[in-house]
Amino acid sequence: MNGTRGGGPKPATAAARSRSGGGGGGGGAPRGGATKGAGSAWRHLLLRLAVLVLVFAVWQLAAEAHGSVYFPPPGRIAHHMYELWFSGPVRRVFLTDAAVADVLPSLGRMAAGFGMAAVAGIALGVAVGRSRRAYALCNPVLQFARAVPPPALVPVFVVVLDLGTQMQIASIAFSAVWPVLINTAEGVRNTDPLRLDVAAVLRLHPVERLWLLLLPSALPRIFAGLRLSLSLSLILMVFSELLPGSANGIGFTLTDAQSRSDLPTVWAALLLLGILGYLLNTALLAAERRLVGRGRSTA
Repeated sequence: MNGTRGGGPKPATAAARSRSGGGGGGGGAPRGGATKGAGSAWRHLLLRLAVLVLVFAVWQLAAEAHGSVYFPPPGRIAHHMYELWFSGPVRRVFLTDAAVADVLPSLGRMAAGFGMAAVAGIALGVAVGRSRRAYALCNPVLQFARAVPPPALVPVFVVVLDLGTQMQIASIAFSAVWPVLINTAEGVRNTDPLRLDVAAVLRLHPVERLWLLLLPSALPRIFAGLRLSLSLSLILMVFSELLPGSANGIGFTLTDAQSRSDLPTVWAALLLLGILGYLLNTALLAAERRLVGRGRSTA
């Protein structure tokens, strides 16, 4: 009896503790974890900014110490880039006439080529990846096309399509489609067979199977291909504008400035390309974090 009476209050005490202290501790842990995660993210961001500032500081000091016109300091390059492209009126989002004439057409061509490559690559990749026979037949061709250096295909497009915007967009799209296509096909092929069996038992419609199973499963590989395709699109955009017959674009500005020995503009174009590549890749990574997380939860 004593043991029973002595042991009786313990569950009640434990229950009360779980309602009061235990519940508070459970609620406090996520807040502490979230605070710790936010603090770690801020430290990581500050560290990246510190490394960037350090690199530019070393570049500034080295350029000033060298004193060469061929190696200007980054501050002078940034100021020249601002005056050349981003000192326009507010109604045009601070874009100058040179930016409207050169930067925007380049971005438009790159966006068109990359968009065509993304749509075609995902569609063909899903079609090839769903069939083992189709993948086995197409894989040698895909690997061959991926191995060909993209700039080597530009003369072919010059002959087939002639110089101009059409050739530039086609060369970007054709060269950038292969990373998306191959990665999409691999992602579809690696879908969990058990999930495919469950989908067959549930008699999911092919569209439902594609939307709820195959695409969410392949999203990480799709975005890996999109990142490679985006880099290729930026490279091919510049390379296509370096060819004779181009009338505008960042690549045309780079070539024209080099022919006139306008070194500040050459460096400004290089800096602008680096900034554009970083911003586009960051935007694609942000979309990947949202969609891949959502796709995994759906799958």
